[in-house]
Amino acid sequence: MTFPSKVRVCAMSAAVGIGLLMLPGCGAAQEASPTPNPAADIFDPSLPEATPIAGVETFKVESATHTTDPVDYPQDPPVGGPHDPSWQKCAVYDAPLRNENAVHSMEHGAVWITYQPDLPESDRQILAKLAVNQPFLMISPYPGLKNRVVASAWGVQLRLDDVNDPRLQEFIDRYAGNGPEAGANCASGVETTLSG
Repeated sequence: MTFPSKVRVCAMSAAVGIGLLMLPGCGAAQEASPTPNPAADIFDPSLPEATPIAGVETFKVESATHTTDPVDYPQDPPVGGPHDPSWQKCAVYDAPLRNENAVHSMEHGAVWITYQPDLPESDRQILAKLAVNQPFLMISPYPGLKNRVVASAWGVQLRLDDVNDPRLQEFIDRYAGNGPEAGANCASGVETTLSG
């Protein structure tokens, strides 16, 4: 049986152990399968089935335009959408934040943890510890919140009734630093709050 010369050269190269050497006409035989990227599903809220966190809701965000007008968000707290040109500095706050500034920070990759204003101080301290060495986290009270704690990131949200729920840390690990403008600044920004 006679093989075309290119096939013979490729087969001989592989047999001799120099299969990594790129020979003309052997490109297809040399290609390795792509290495899976474990971070590929970190910021794509449209793929919740990739490695789901129980209870995370996914939302389609239609717009990311800048506006100085108040925005009526479909989710409360919001998970994305039109937002103020100025972003909120990622930090722990004792007063509510303006949604439009916080949403801009979520576009930068911030996770916004909101909690009921009457949350006990001991629980607030547990939440504040989550922000240690985490540059993409905002924590603030949120009047009218139905759950004790809500974690929001661009296009995703997790509602919890216990600050010690391990899913909260999983949510932060998954989404902090992974918004549509991942790597953008969250260490500076406006620090103003709403009167509570």
